[in-house]
Amino acid sequence: MTKTYKHLFFDLDHTLWDFDKNSETTLKKLYDEYQLQNIGVPDFSSFMFTYKVHNDRMWERFRNGFIKREELRWKRIWLTLIDFKIGDTALAYEMSTAYLEILPTQTALTPFAKELLDYCKDRYSLHLITNGFETTQWQKLQYSGISSYFGQVITSEKSDRPKPHREIFDYALQATGATADQSMMIGDALEIDVLGALNAGWDQMYYNPAQLAHNKTPTYEVSCWREAMTLI
Repeated sequence: MTKTYKHLFFDLDHTLWDFDKNSETTLKKLYDEYQLQNIGVPDFSSFMFTYKVHNDRMWERFRNGFIKREELRWKRIWLTLIDFKIGDTALAYEMSTAYLEILPTQTALTPFAKELLDYCKDRYSLHLITNGFETTQWQKLQYSGISSYFGQVITSEKSDRPKPHREIFDYALQATGATADQSMMIGDALEIDVLGALNAGWDQMYYNPAQLAHNKTPTYEVSCWREAMTLI
């Protein structure tokens, strides 16, 4: 790395905090607790797959400003149940509440995330920029034991604009006293983290563990955090 950075800004979900593994654990608890196999959901894998489709679509609508937070939180479960011909709105609300209570208590991190933070903590000021909700994201940090690594936690709820909008990156600079040329955004979402940071004038590191093909040119790209430690 030829450029000297002072501030590293990490995404949280899918980047440091293993959202897929933690969400799967949470959904399995719900599937068992609410005995969904007895009311029309034949197996857990189909339930999880259907939920993921709706969750991804709802998050995209939320980022684009088409729906509000509360609608996102309950409707992804409701739409999942509807696909299995379970038209129970009360159940959807109850399961949504339970999901949001259980999920942030899960503790799985992505491989070598803790080692990366240990490597970086005395070299840089570390911060988070996340599109997650304030209370939920803080719970994730505390339960997974990584909250102490970060000086500032910038959420879309706090800044009032989600990534990839430039406003959240400008807000992060103001909150930390950093400048764009001192800063790098590190995240797993090419369109959200990488291009959002690029448009704000920041360098970027794209965490791409699945080595997905793309035609963008981030400042850095890694498939494993051990690789990142050789670059920063």
